[in-house]
Amino acid sequence: MIAETMAGIALVKSAVEGIKSAIGTANDIGEIASYIDNLFEGEKQIQQKRSKKQNNILSIGSVAKEAIDAKLAQEQMYEISQLIDLRFGHGTWQGIVNERAKRLQEIRELEEAARKKAIRKNKERIEIMIWSGAILGGLSLISFFIYFAIKGA
Repeated sequence: MIAETMAGIALVKSAVEGIKSAIGTANDIGEIASYIDNLFEGEKQIQQKRSKKQNNILSIGSVAKEAIDAKLAQEQMYEISQLIDLRFGHGTWQGIVNERAKRLQEIRELEEAARKKAIRKNKERIEIMIWSGAILGGLSLISFFIYFAIKGA
């Protein structure tokens, strides 16, 4: 668990360092895009760590560390937002955040649609099996009656 948070913090710090070193010479946002991806991923890992239930959930040290790490990540994100807006124009960072949110929502919608499609296909399979069983059962019953009708006559 601590390794996850450490990875998140390390990812945020390395992304911030990369962005700071490249921001002055970057001609477009694409040149620092991988650093921005790492920044978001690191922040996501920190938030996921905070939201997971743990055995030591009431440990003051653990709670304090998670809260401080999250706050540090937020500060780093704010600092990078300011650098990017200064370099590429006001609103650039918000545009990135909005586009990312839009794409994440699209992914969630696609996953939900795929999940619903899988559920629908499973229901269709079950329905086919029920109908097949009913038809086979009916044919067996008819065969049974025909057999005894012929044998009895």
